[in-house]
Amino acid sequence: MPGDIISLFRARLSHEKGTAIKDWGGKVSVALAYPNHYRLGMSNLGFQVVYHLLNQRTDVVAERVFLPEGHEMSLLLQAGGSLISLESQRRLSKFDLIAFSLSFENDYPNILKILELGKIPLLSEQRPPGCPFVVAGGITTFLNPEPLSSFMDFFLLGEAESNLNQMLDHFSEYKGLYSDRKKIIRNLSQNVTGLYAPSLYQPEYNDDGTIKSFSPRESMVPAKIKVCRSACDQVQVSKITTPETEFGDRILIELGRGCGRSCRFCAAGFVYRPPRIHPKTDLMNAVQSALKTNTQLGLLASNVSDIPGIEAITAKIVENGGSFSVSSLRADTLTQAFLSHLAAAGQKTLAIAPEAGSDRLRRAINKHLTKEQIIDSIKLIASTEDFAIRLYFLIGLPTETNDDIEALVDLVKVIKHHMVKQSAPRGRIGQIRLSINCFVPKPFTPFQWFCLEDMRILKERQKRLKKELGKEGGVKVNFDVAKWAYIQALLSTGDRRVGSILLKAHSLKGDWTKALKFSEINPDFFVYRPRGIDETLPWDFVDNGIEKSHLAKEYRLSLEAKESEICHVGKCYRCGVCKKERIHYII
Repeated sequence: MPGDIISLFRARLSHEKGTAIKDWGGKVSVALAYPNHYRLGMSNLGFQVVYHLLNQRTDVVAERVFLPEGHEMSLLLQAGGSLISLESQRRLSKFDLIAFSLSFENDYPNILKILELGKIPLLSEQRPPGCPFVVAGGITTFLNPEPLSSFMDFFLLGEAESNLNQMLDHFSEYKGLYSDRKKIIRNLSQNVTGLYAPSLYQPEYNDDGTIKSFSPRESMVPAKIKVCRSACDQVQVSKITTPETEFGDRILIELGRGCGRSCRFCAAGFVYRPPRIHPKTDLMNAVQSALKTNTQLGLLASNVSDIPGIEAITAKIVENGGSFSVSSLRADTLTQAFLSHLAAAGQKTLAIAPEAGSDRLRRAINKHLTKEQIIDSIKLIASTEDFAIRLYFLIGLPTETNDDIEALVDLVKVIKHHMVKQSAPRGRIGQIRLSINCFVPKPFTPFQWFCLEDMRILKERQKRLKKELGKEGGVKVNFDVAKWAYIQALLSTGDRRVGSILLKAHSLKGDWTKALKFSEINPDFFVYRPRGIDETLPWDFVDNGIEKSHLAKEYRLSLEAKESEICHVGKCYRCGVCKKERIHYII
């Protein structure tokens, strides 16, 4: 291994605080892999939580692996070396487990890059005895693991706090008892809740390409895989800080998990049910403890302004001379006091997600947010401070029309008008930045039956918005690439046959145009075909606790542009999660 890479890694470690360096003797070794660059991986609190959970165990040593970039990748390729871990610079092939933490489908191609750089056979069926077992967890795996099924020995579905230790206990036992990889995988599948081993299941297809059946090959493995949930009885805080992240060296604090707003396009709002918010006392204690070591905090939640007691929490940070940043906010829950704390903490940009331009379309997606509420929030923000405002919108949403696109343009103009008017006494106005992305259907949402909007229509609407909004001074617009929305839809809603396209794209050095064109299966079948309500979906074998009939009801309400109620945890049983879990969480 080139000394330059080792020097680079050691320099990176020297900037970190909280790194776990452990002796390997007699321990299960885990390469915890994030399928993207170091800066992004270390900005992911879930990745950090898993790293901490692993290294809490005295019988496990966990080290991190990231996709090399820039100079590091050049050095590795020039030397023909093998990918190594950050902590001890050991080759990937020396570990017992390679565990991928997955948050985004668009990172899937990087999984194959990491395996190839680590000299690990890409297909699970081709891995010889002694080769590390490859496992994946994270939200995309308990939405739909099937597109990755050819590459993973097994998946661990659910929140890591709930079943990671169970898996490690059994893996340590079976690794000592058996040398046969298939026997180890079979025993894990039989005894670990939430563990899914694709090789033990057989899909069959109808003549039209839809799924006829999906069943276990053996009687001892479960027909459905239950996704495990954590009670979230402990506030999760980042254990490693480093300036080389998207958040700088801030300590990240999870205020809550999940969201009860029930937006019909949002996977996290459904598969992280029931939403769990930590008690105010626990959050205050976590903040106070974090401030003793770092005055810069990052507060994370689906909607930070929804958190009960958030004003008291942010006041505490400011009073102690600290600063904080926040993730997305809800326009209808902003308060003057909270905004004043954000200004005092040095926050320059606030992010709000109207999602759609018209009230009708926001009702269809169950956003529970009106134009009047959006404008009221803008007035409040602009009268408080010269914040820049980032607005998130989706185009290509189900039932969207050209009138909705025109309403989006009008809404932005009205927002700008009120920002100018409220900021006039100060003589300054914050910039408006729009992030306009293409809607991608996600499993376990009411929109799982819809398809991606036609690429030509998406591009036409992007062009129209760029032209109309480009006339507005002080407004900057960013669009995602429609091509990548197509690929994300393919990887989000495809079945295990999609793995062959992913493999082809990898062999073509990331040339997706060729991979899609020369694929033996038609990718449009998964991307542009609306699914039947009674159709067997590729992810139906995953048990997230949500009743399919509830999602179908929400789907029908969306067609009528009717809203349904938000979650009332422990008080209603509409979606089935609270009824099945018998768990009551604070919300």
